[in-house]
Amino acid sequence: MSYNEDNNTGKVLLALLAGASAGIVAGLLIAPDKGSATRGNLKNYAGKYGDQLGEQLNKFGTQLDGSFKTLVEKLEDLGVTGAGSSLNLKGDWNESKGKLKQQYAQLTDEDLEYSEGAADELVGRLQEKLGKGKREIVKLLNDL
Repeated sequence: MSYNEDNNTGKVLLALLAGASAGIVAGLLIAPDKGSATRGNLKNYAGKYGDQLGEQLNKFGTQLDGSFKTLVEKLEDLGVTGAGSSLNLKGDWNESKGKLKQQYAQLTDEDLEYSEGAADELVGRLQEKLGKGKREIVKLLNDL
């Protein structure tokens, strides 16, 4: 590197520092409020817009969930997916089995046998035993 290149680099750095300093000074002179007041205002705006964004995301998530469930039901009706793909079992299965046995005395433990990934089989057995449609069975199980 020659002396000229070092000198030019130094000039560029000096100009950069001078510009940054001038910007800081101008910002301090022009600022309408004290720094603490400005930070407080920024914090309030951020909180307000953050809350609004959170509400919008919740609404969007709810709409997306509903759309997804509708699409899954349509796919089931077309036979593209299995019967239990929209099955959403929550809670203790043994407790749910007890409720089903109370409602439908003809159901046995074998009929209500369920393991992860075997929702189609459970729905099929219940359809046969109860004489109901797939959609009714899935709704019945999801409502438990």
